[in-house]
Amino acid sequence: MYKVSYLDRNGFIVVNDDVIMVFDYYSDPSHTLDHVSKHNPEKPIVFFVTSHVGSHLNKSIYEIAQNHKRVYVMSNDVYPQNVPSTLDVAGMSKGDIIEDLPGSLKVKAYGTAGKGVAFLVTDKNGKKIFHAGAMDDPATVEKIKEKKGDNDCKVGTAVNRVASEVSEIFIAFFPADINTESHLAQHTLQFLKEIKVANFFPIHIGSMHGKESSDYSAYAVNGAEVHFLSEPGQSIELQ
Repeated sequence: MYKVSYLDRNGFIVVNDDVIMVFDYYSDPSHTLDHVSKHNPEKPIVFFVTSHVGSHLNKSIYEIAQNHKRVYVMSNDVYPQNVPSTLDVAGMSKGDIIEDLPGSLKVKAYGTAGKGVAFLVTDKNGKKIFHAGAMDDPATVEKIKEKKGDNDCKVGTAVNRVASEVSEIFIAFFPADINTESHLAQHTLQFLKEIKVANFFPIHIGSMHGKESSDYSAYAVNGAEVHFLSEPGQSIELQ
């Protein structure tokens, strides 16, 4: 059993039988992580931080769940002077692999079009969980288009790199735009068409006001089931 919970912004929690995985914790208005950690007192927690910028990191994670075994897997762009030296921290750049994390997790870092990295996590059951981080950073994309043209955009290259190594993903967190004609949407669809994703969770772009699950129906391609978690604290269980 896997339980996926939405925190806020880019943040999600995935819990399996062995470990609590926290991706891009920035804020937790529903106190979901507190509830999850108290409900699973014996499980270690692995925090994954894709970048030091924007809504990918909140330094309060260093103080959370101190009664659990905690490990922090962070993009190497996170400033080391901001990380307490007493913590168990592993820095990663694209191409790096770490094995034997708590819960028998293995993680590989991939490049993105923006800052930091994307993470592909494999658990002991062989299930793969992907968090794209700033895979399609709008500011970076606009600069590329202005200076060099669409053919030089790094997003497609980054997606192709993942697809060249991974054929199936159990859970994917990837930025998604309800405007399916946008640059971002085209690369999200590219990702879903090139990799068989069982469960797709859109990382929301802009305000959530007025958005509904039907707005993301175009991403139900190649067998992907789209899960629209719009409110902090919402969760779903997956087999």
